[in-house]
Amino acid sequence: MAVLAGKIAFVTGGASGLGEAIARAYASEGASVIIADIDTANGEVLATALGARFVHLDVTQEASWAKALAPFERIDVLVNNAGITTLGSIEEITLDQFRHELDIDVLGVFMGTQAVLPKMKAHGGSIINMSSLSGVKASANLVAYNAAKAAVTLMTKSCALHFAEKGYGIRCNSIHPGAIHTPIIDKVLAQSDDPDALYQSFVDVHPVKRLGKPEEIAAMAVFLASDASAFATGAEFRVDGGASI
Repeated sequence: MAVLAGKIAFVTGGASGLGEAIARAYASEGASVIIADIDTANGEVLATALGARFVHLDVTQEASWAKALAPFERIDVLVNNAGITTLGSIEEITLDQFRHELDIDVLGVFMGTQAVLPKMKAHGGSIINMSSLSGVKASANLVAYNAAKAAVTLMTKSCALHFAEKGYGIRCNSIHPGAIHTPIIDKVLAQSDDPDALYQSFVDVHPVKRLGKPEEIAAMAVFLASDASAFATGAEFRVDGGASI
């Protein structure tokens, strides 16, 4: 039986990478999927292939959230997946780069969670925030990303407590991938003077000695969207090849 049959799922950053993998997994499990992304071209192609719906969304703009969600009376699952990774230490990164990271990875999650509540409070649902191994473990050359994903981790817990206290029936959890081979990894490697060494350093962090696959994160996102995870809220789900041990 399709475990997400009858559920309406809204996936940000859904046109590629982890978002694409999650959208594919949700569609295969019977959900009605809404792919939200700033990348209209790839988003529309994927939506057509999956029998899903595409909406243009800039997660950093409140008005864009309102417009993207307006056509839908009900949302059962929100995946706040859209994000970037900026490489740089505290000495190297610029203020503009730091702000840009927070705008997308933190404020995007904040605005999305606020915006979806009127579509979810009456019947409950699941909000899944994409944090990272970097949300619980620091790296010297990821100061902005560490700050952003740590913020997502604690924001998730605060939201989970609020929803529980209000009796909304909304669960809020975070997923913490290790290094997953997606286009974001390729963009990070492109920022490096020695991409081969950086790639190997990503591999070496994981006791299982490989990068993760997008499908492995999508499987966790399916579980958290499904009724099988009904007693899970405010939790950190680490899918990181043992890197956080």
